Amino acid sequence: MDFTDLGLSSDLLRAVSDAGYTKPTAIQAEAIPEVLAGRDVLGIAQTGTGKTAGFTLPMIDLLAKGRAKARMPRTLILEPTRELAMQVSESFETYGKYHRLAMALLMGGVSFNDQARLIDRGVDVLIATPGRLLDHFERGKLMLHGVEILVIDEADRMLDMGFIPDVEKICKLLPFTRQTLFFSATMPKEIQRLTEAFLNNPKRIEVAPASSAAKTVKQSLLEVDSREKRKVLRHLLRKEPIANGIIFCNRKRDVDMLYRNLKDNGFSVAALHGDMEQRHRLQVLEQFKNGEVQILAASDVAARGLDIPSVSHVFNFDVPVHSEDYIHRIGRTGRAGREGFAFMLASSAEAKAVAAIESMTGIAIPRMENPLSAKVSGDPAEEEASPYTPVVKSRKSRKTQKETAPAAAVTPQPARHAPAERRPRQEKDNSGHDQRVIGMGDHVPAFILRPVPKFASN
Repeated sequence: MDFTDLGLSSDLLRAVSDAGYTKPTAIQAEAIPEVLAGRDVLGIAQTGTGKTAGFTLPMIDLLAKGRAKARMPRTLILEPTRELAMQVSESFETYGKYHRLAMALLMGGVSFNDQARLIDRGVDVLIATPGRLLDHFERGKLMLHGVEILVIDEADRMLDMGFIPDVEKICKLLPFTRQTLFFSATMPKEIQRLTEAFLNNPKRIEVAPASSAAKTVKQSLLEVDSREKRKVLRHLLRKEPIANGIIFCNRKRDVDMLYRNLKDNGFSVAALHGDMEQRHRLQVLEQFKNGEVQILAASDVAARGLDIPSVSHVFNFDVPVHSEDYIHRIGRTGRAGREGFAFMLASSAEAKAVAAIESMTGIAIPRMENPLSAKVSGDPAEEEASPYTPVVKSRKSRKTQKETAPAAAVTPQPARHAPAERRPRQEKDNSGHDQRVIGMGDHVPAFILRPVPKFASN
């Protein structure tokens, strides 16, 4: 099947061809005709299967007729993160190059007033994170009763980030007659309840088993000591033919520490996590996409929405706490039918998390031998101690070094004067002078010891 068989307009087909695509993915082939027909869609597919184009392409054709009004967007797309929102906006720019559609992004880290000015002009496509959207609405800068199509993307990530109450509030503000497109990689009970509440007889499209990894990704698990993880990782980075690679950590502070460690060892690396300023995050992503940086040390903020075909490797420095995050992490590689490689470093303390992932996916991740146990040679950097791991020498080793050290010539030192003998404090009488008092210290102010004068009574 080709895109020409899906009922898209000639201008849109020309834009798709310019982007280098000829055949739709499975979810695109099933979702696009249903969206064009105006039906609600419930799409369940693993990350990297082309869900974004599955709703952006038909939306562009549906919006070709009509005009947006001030403060009244015609369509609304909800995304859990700023990176995902930007990814969707890039898709609209790529596929909508021959259409005159106005678009606006509402997300944190960007000027509120600049966003308000775009909404005032009227937009056909509004892409937003839930919090910033409600902020504009509550300030009276936005009206939602003109929304014709609602897209809830990465719904399971919305759940993980605690956005479901905001999503429910937004859905209640929209017209009942809207068309709703709902996409998620997994379908937990909370998300199932949401679909039952806000979708009207949806077409369920499930192109792959929920919570499964792409077959194009070769997975490997290395069971290592937690203290050896950095050495093992550096060995893999030097051994593997990496085009672009992403290393995932569970905590933001670990991202920063790993970034500094890799940079000190000569790797082309950058860091990305949620505590960074939006301007800096965008700059890092641009450098990574352009190939200026080969390796990206990141938190789960990069686990979804990064559509970079050249990502050849994914490394899980930490086993993800939530099993579903493993699917999204390794989904950054092996995209669009390309071959990808995913490595996970697991310590004994992370065995339960590994078991949960294997239980969810239904397959055992192939084990790989720890390269350090094979005494890999030829990597002098591996013998260097990490600058963030203190080297502690035992007392025994210092004593041994002292005993085995060659005797050095003793240079006579000039004689030092013996310290003067401390003279005892002299006791004094009661005539207004200080004297030693037991129990009150070595010194008592004289005025305390003066006798109290007797005054003659009248």
